[in-house]
Amino acid sequence: MGRDKALVPLAGRPLLEHALGILREAGLPASIAGGQPSLASFAPLVEEAQPGQGPLGGISAALASTTARLAVFLPVDLPLLPASLVLYLLRHAALTGSPVTVPAVNGFAETFPAVLDPSIAPLLERELAAGRRGCFSAFQAAASSLGQSVAVLPVELLLQSGQLNHRRGLAASRWFLNVNTDEDLRRAELHLQQLIA
Repeated sequence: MGRDKALVPLAGRPLLEHALGILREAGLPASIAGGQPSLASFAPLVEEAQPGQGPLGGISAALASTTARLAVFLPVDLPLLPASLVLYLLRHAALTGSPVTVPAVNGFAETFPAVLDPSIAPLLERELAAGRRGCFSAFQAAASSLGQSVAVLPVELLLQSGQLNHRRGLAASRWFLNVNTDEDLRRAELHLQQLIA
């Protein structure tokens, strides 16, 4: 978008605040993986040992530094996700012991939000060392190294069974609106305005 996406305003608040708000609504402590020092006023920062490796570098650093049993990763550019989705993914991962848990919508696995077992940190670091920075492919490689697959949970089935909801009633097809352009930002703003009206 030509500027730090984390600070792009949506409905009067930076995208980063929306992401942190989703985690906090889910009752989770929030920190920023791989963020710039200027973001430290929003939440604690997890510094990368080798900056510049993209989102996977931040994820690896966060996993290596956490003492939590599971870690939830949410990007700043998905501001319409409900906290109920994060909580369901987290519960599923805790019950099944899956090293990687992600949602799917319309039959397509989404990379985020992702619930990761910190034990996969060395496997993700191996992907980075090999020059492979794609998050989803790294998640797949890590799970495969453990003889497992990525747990992919279909959002539509969870909605139908009453396991998920959006506190503002937003349709699931809108949850994964990825804010990458000014047009995406306008669409997200419109969705939020419709929810308030």
